[in-house]
Amino acid sequence: MPDHALPRNSDLTAALVEARETYAAARPVSAALHAEARAVMPGGNTRSVLFWTPFPTAMVRGEGCRLWDADGHEYVDFCGEYSAGLFGHSDPRILAALRGALDSGLNLAGVGANEVRLAALLCARFPAMERVRFTNSGTEANLMALTAARAATGRAGVLVFRGGYHGGVLTFPAGQPMQAVNLPIPVQVADYNDAEGAVALLEGGGIGAVIVEPMLGAGGCIPADPAFLAALREGCDRTGALLIFDEVMTSRHHAGGLQMRLGGVRPDLMTLGKYVAGGMSFGAFGGRAAVMDQFDGHRPGTLPHAGTFNNNVLSMAAGLVAMGEIFTAEAADALWARGEALRARLNEVAAGAGMVFTGAGSMVTPHFRPGKLTRPPTTASAEEEQRRELFFLDMLAGGIYLARRGMVTLSLPMTAADTEAFVAAVSDFCEARRPLLAVA
Repeated sequence: MPDHALPRNSDLTAALVEARETYAAARPVSAALHAEARAVMPGGNTRSVLFWTPFPTAMVRGEGCRLWDADGHEYVDFCGEYSAGLFGHSDPRILAALRGALDSGLNLAGVGANEVRLAALLCARFPAMERVRFTNSGTEANLMALTAARAATGRAGVLVFRGGYHGGVLTFPAGQPMQAVNLPIPVQVADYNDAEGAVALLEGGGIGAVIVEPMLGAGGCIPADPAFLAALREGCDRTGALLIFDEVMTSRHHAGGLQMRLGGVRPDLMTLGKYVAGGMSFGAFGGRAAVMDQFDGHRPGTLPHAGTFNNNVLSMAAGLVAMGEIFTAEAADALWARGEALRARLNEVAAGAGMVFTGAGSMVTPHFRPGKLTRPPTTASAEEEQRRELFFLDMLAGGIYLARRGMVTLSLPMTAADTEAFVAAVSDFCEARRPLLAVA
């Protein structure tokens, strides 16, 4: 256990100040890189989720499920690129596919056989996908799915949920005002897992699309109640709105997506993200043929769908190997079971410490408040946020890298020893910091 984690700190603020100082002192190279970056990038950063104070850790190398930072520290990577890093950092089969694609040339400005094979593989794997098109990211996939739904229904309105994250320009954090970066799409916002409230908004008219994550990802790894998803399906059927499942993160939980584990409610459209292409730049949206065929170029009045890298050779080659050879249905089931067992162990060691781990399968997030959560909290006390930061810093000090907000996503290269190391680190944190974790 790091020295700063000893229970001599009885005051939360003082403990956090000490943890920040220890963090900074151990990372002079990262500090220097951040100072240099601030001269040319606002905040010294180009991706907000990777920013934290006093400065973010700069990574220089990854192998398997491990990372090394610029100051020589080694970590077990429990961030997993926020779910995109399912295959770790160096799977030899994916690397071989990428090298083979590079050998045949980049930016070919044409269609290719690999995109057909990957599309067929995904349509066979995900029952909700009768047709599919590719994008560069999950953000783009969600934007195009919304475009398809709004065009098909002739209605502009979109129903979203507090805590939902559908990309950098479609984010709806609970307890915060509408984000200025969001696209100017007319949205109505409901509470997650509130079937009655959501259906009431649907029946108010004007809604062309409902977009929902079967489990909130950035919103705290809070799974949907199957009855909630069923109510959305029934409400969309009654009102003519189209139901979109954002499975950019959650499709890893079953060969057919988390929707198959939560009662099998079938959406009209669903979206996928980068893990499908082995972590390369990738997204996909697909669904009912009648909706997707709006993009059929053989038809008059087709919807355009641009994107130079939609079918780039690297993503297509990696995707075929990732989904066709490595992440089989059996591998998805095994990863789900490993994650379920991990979350149970984490909640065992955290019992009585004023924190709870929520999630499903290989995705989990700690919340620094006791009790069951069915939707993300709309308010968080200053102490709750301090405990979250302290947990993050203590995990880094113990060689565990996770998201600054606490989210954990497992990767396939992880072993039982890796997950047990995380459980041990959490147990040490709860023991050492217990006086600071008590919730009044």
